[in-house]
Amino acid sequence: MKTLRFILVVCFSLFSALIQAQTLRTEVFDLLNLDYPGLEKVKDACGRQQWKEAAELLLDYYRNRSGIVYPDLDLEHIKASKRDWQWADDALEHTFFVHEGYQPSFNYGKDIDWQYWPVKDNELRWQLHRHKWFTPMGKVYRVSGDEKYAREWVFQYMDWIKKNPLIEINDDDFQQVIEGNLKGDKENMRYAWRPLEVSHRIQDQIPQFLIFNSSKFFTPEFLTEFLVNYHRHAAHILKHYTKQGNHLLFEAQRMVYAGTFFPELKDAEKWRKSGIEVLNREIKKQVYADGGQFELDPHYHLAAINIFCKALRMADVNGFRQEFPEEYAQTIKNMIEFYSNICFPDYTNPCFSDAKLGERSGEIRNYKEWLQLFPDCEWIRFYATEGREGTPLPYLSHAAKESGFFTFRTGWKQDATVMVVKAGPKGEWHCQPDNGTFELWVNGRNLFPDSGSYIYAGHGEVMKLRNWFRRTASHNTLTLDGKNLETTQSVTKLWKPEGDVQILVTENPSYADLKHRRTVFFVDQKFFVIVDEAVGTATGTVNLNYHLAEGEVSIDKADFAITTSYEGDSNVKLQCFPEQKAVMNEVEGWRSTAYRKRVPRKAVALDVEKKGKDTVRYISVIYPVKNADNAPKIYASFSNKHFQEDGVEVTVMIDGKKFNLAANLQK
Repeated sequence: MKTLRFILVVCFSLFSALIQAQTLRTEVFDLLNLDYPGLEKVKDACGRQQWKEAAELLLDYYRNRSGIVYPDLDLEHIKASKRDWQWADDALEHTFFVHEGYQPSFNYGKDIDWQYWPVKDNELRWQLHRHKWFTPMGKVYRVSGDEKYAREWVFQYMDWIKKNPLIEINDDDFQQVIEGNLKGDKENMRYAWRPLEVSHRIQDQIPQFLIFNSSKFFTPEFLTEFLVNYHRHAAHILKHYTKQGNHLLFEAQRMVYAGTFFPELKDAEKWRKSGIEVLNREIKKQVYADGGQFELDPHYHLAAINIFCKALRMADVNGFRQEFPEEYAQTIKNMIEFYSNICFPDYTNPCFSDAKLGERSGEIRNYKEWLQLFPDCEWIRFYATEGREGTPLPYLSHAAKESGFFTFRTGWKQDATVMVVKAGPKGEWHCQPDNGTFELWVNGRNLFPDSGSYIYAGHGEVMKLRNWFRRTASHNTLTLDGKNLETTQSVTKLWKPEGDVQILVTENPSYADLKHRRTVFFVDQKFFVIVDEAVGTATGTVNLNYHLAEGEVSIDKADFAITTSYEGDSNVKLQCFPEQKAVMNEVEGWRSTAYRKRVPRKAVALDVEKKGKDTVRYISVIYPVKNADNAPKIYASFSNKHFQEDGVEVTVMIDGKKFNLAANLQK
């Protein structure tokens, strides 16, 4: 007991010493516009060089300030979840929640080691510097009133400043995926001060400021430390914006936040206008006319929507929405429509590229927030209320031709059939070489989910894992010798979204001397026929790859048939009819359900040896059934005996019923 009491006394003394060691940063008053309304007393104290008094008055001003609205936090109704409590209590012991994919969380030592890197995954080190546990500490502090959380937050905040100095490095060094030649503080810089991480802190330190500034540990001295550090953050981003992509959007949106929430700082207007200028420019550059974001990744498309919305909402509640033109809001609406079209009835999105599965509750919450910006939009209302109010989009099948996302759809309820095909232009970093791939939802189940991404970037084994999930052969599309596509620039040759037979024809210049044409027929809103044609003089093994959902799957290699026996009323029979001699091989199959989480599944490659200029052709019939015992007998063949540039004709027999299918490209 005496030992424990001694340890507690020592720890408290260390905390007290640290707090006492805080410096009153008088330079903060040079950063402030002392003529800002409400700072008259602060200005007077500064004029008398009474810096302690000025800092006390400034803290009193912020504790009682009104007129600036932060829409992401309701101070009067703060709640702390079970998870918030765990993160906050763990953080007291310096066990920090850094990443969902690395649980249980790592401990960073009594003397916090901000450069500790237990697994060489860059995300683990980058996200440490986002301080995700700080706001939960604040919520628990506010709910419990226990000052130990505020005291520890102040300690960790100051410790981070002390151990992560801001020094100059080249912009390109921030964007390295694999560790370069930087050492010491410079090597640490590319993690601690990468602009994206800086922007996370800029945004999250606003609610932390609001929650903690009533604490006795939030002293006038600490206020000056906080404001100087916050200003350093915003000035750093202004100088080091990422060149393009979602990182740039995040940084710009958060500069809007910084410039809006701290208008007392001289540079605030410059920050706010800079962020708005970037967003107004990038929403035109990064978003296609069909509403798709140029990374061609559903997860980052959603992130971009919410970035644009956050900035607009901040402008709304603080009186400067006019700084965003009307077409800005219309583009956001187009992006939401795009997203609604590619999602399944349970609100999940296809996991193409680096996308993650959304959670139903979170997705519905998105629609509710979007409805606040577009209260007159009945189709947003429909999805926000789970169909209880409003009306759905006035069509079913849909094409976003510029982005290359195509949806065959029978309805919006759980029993619908929905196929989403990805075949578009070259995407940005998060886009994978997967043109031609698809996901298929039938009667409550995703039968052909994408492999996902599993992990992002790092060293050695981390990159091997990422590359396996990213590779073309891990998708439902065609490859040559199992290699990644050399070119992803699909062209839409035909889109016919109406009638008893809906048709999509896309063509991708996949490899040198080999293009891939994929024709999809959706017949009677019941089954799909996919025709794949590998055209060109290239030689090698052409692979037609299929990856099914996890569960019981039977593979008949002799008949090139796959039949599922999942629980419930959603199953499928897939049967392939290659024109040339082929071999069906079972291959490694995985699906990533979240970061660093994966499940095994059945996957096959239908291989044909291509020895000359002759086109390799396959017909695949995908027939959904409720029960595997009810799977039909299927037969299919080509009606046109050779590849034709102007289209394709096939004959399909389903339990003896004949279907003549043709895609005519002459128009």
